[in-house]
Amino acid sequence: WYPAIRRLDRLIANSRYTAGLARALGVPENRLAIVHPGVELPLPDPQARDRFRARHELGERPVLLSVGRLTARKGLREFVTEVLPRIVAERPDTVLVVVGDVPKDALHARAQTPESILGKARRLGLEHNLRFTGPLVDATLDEAWYAADVHVFPVRELPNDPEGFGMVAIEAAAHGLPTVAYATGGVVDAVADGVSGRLVASGDAAAFADAVLQLLAKPLDEAGLRAFARGFAWEAFGERVERVLPTTR
Repeated sequence: WYPAIRRLDRLIANSRYTAGLARALGVPENRLAIVHPGVELPLPDPQARDRFRARHELGERPVLLSVGRLTARKGLREFVTEVLPRIVAERPDTVLVVVGDVPKDALHARAQTPESILGKARRLGLEHNLRFTGPLVDATLDEAWYAADVHVFPVRELPNDPEGFGMVAIEAAAHGLPTVAYATGGVVDAVADGVSGRLVASGDAAAFADAVLQLLAKPLDEAGLRAFARGFAWEAFGERVERVLPTTR
């Protein structure tokens, strides 16, 4: 792919980080642009939180949500072993709800199976603080976003396997849900620290746990979260793509 990428008339990267990778390949600056991916803004659903929590017997427990494929880069097993115990020590009723499954066709992805993650949780006495739903889509996924209190995105820095953007953080904000994430790759473009969540130094488990606990104690303003997400709406995405595409005469 590298020779083809270098010869493109215009290359649109999904984040500043990805643009840096393109520059490193030799893509000239005048052929390079950055447009963040778009998001669908959901309709309000005041009953969604109660429906999801009732279906999964969550009651009023603090709910952390992870959404995405279970790969090594996503760092969920490390979150369960390094971060979740610190959170549960302060808030014993906290539950991590995991939406997703192992990838079946992702390039270079190394899986972290639900069984391996649950095994780690059992050894730490945290099995009752963990729930797996499998993949969810459309309305059922919307319910999960609405039901949670904090979205956790503990992406790891791995050689040759970067996180290009972090679309789930934008989807979380669109539902009024803040994200705590490690500041790695393109994630720093997807989370506005103090506005749509918190960014912490990569691999700093203590800082990650502290950020989650702070958001559980004092949630961010939902209107600010949704306003941030509106900047990524599909209409705005289309306008940005149109501006950066080369014109022909």
